[in-house]
Amino acid sequence: MKDARLRTQSLVAAFMLLALTAMGAKAQESGADFLSDLHDFRVNNYMALDAFYNFSATGDTDTLNRIVVGINNSNDAMNSIVASTSGALSEEQIEQLKQEFDQFKNLMRGNINEVRERGYPDLRLTADLANQALGMNTLATELYTVAQESGDTTPDDRIESARSATVVMAQMMARYAARTHSSVAQTFQGASSEIPLDEQAKAFDQLLGALRSDTAQGDLKAMLEDVASKWRFIRGSYINYNENNVGFVIDRYSKGIIEGLTSAIELMRASA
Repeated sequence: MKDARLRTQSLVAAFMLLALTAMGAKAQESGADFLSDLHDFRVNNYMALDAFYNFSATGDTDTLNRIVVGINNSNDAMNSIVASTSGALSEEQIEQLKQEFDQFKNLMRGNINEVRERGYPDLRLTADLANQALGMNTLATELYTVAQESGDTTPDDRIESARSATVVMAQMMARYAARTHSSVAQTFQGASSEIPLDEQAKAFDQLLGALRSDTAQGDLKAMLEDVASKWRFIRGSYINYNENNVGFVIDRYSKGIIEGLTSAIELMRASA
């Protein structure tokens, strides 16, 4: 009887240990998912902005659809951030970011309508959109750092390097489109407050180099090699901007790099 009671107590203790372990894993997963959503939010805002700069010059439906996709993806990420129970950020911090995003969406809508109705962008509205994007994404990056340091999840250095590289590439792509298509390029370029485009390209060099020097094997290694190959093709255009460069080629290869890094991140997360 005593042995049976001891066995029962041992089973209960083991079950409780498993339950606590599962709860810990769930919190870890929740924190990791929160960072993933915040990362997706940043990248897709730059994708939408890049598409708008192209749309402002062409007005074509396919490019408009790209803006919609970018905004919708950012919206999905924001909804997940708001619904998260990870506690990585305070309600006030999340609400501040949400308000900035709402303003960004409103300005994007107004700018799109201007191009559709007039056939060309309103320079003041475009400048407002550029400034809003800059402020919003700066805030998102600051909050990403806060969420990383919240203690809810242990960052994976490889994943964080890949995410940093993805954000840098997305920002460079949008800034390049601003230079190519917009009369208010310097507003988004932020020459006095942001890292120059060529220096960002060199920062991307370092991030990609660190990823490739890791012990990547198999599919991950192939993905990173493909990213590196695409980067070699357009790197010179980012280092030395030239108006004679073919903008749509730079844009296409930049998107390919972002897609490759995104796939690499998914593979790293799956194997973490």
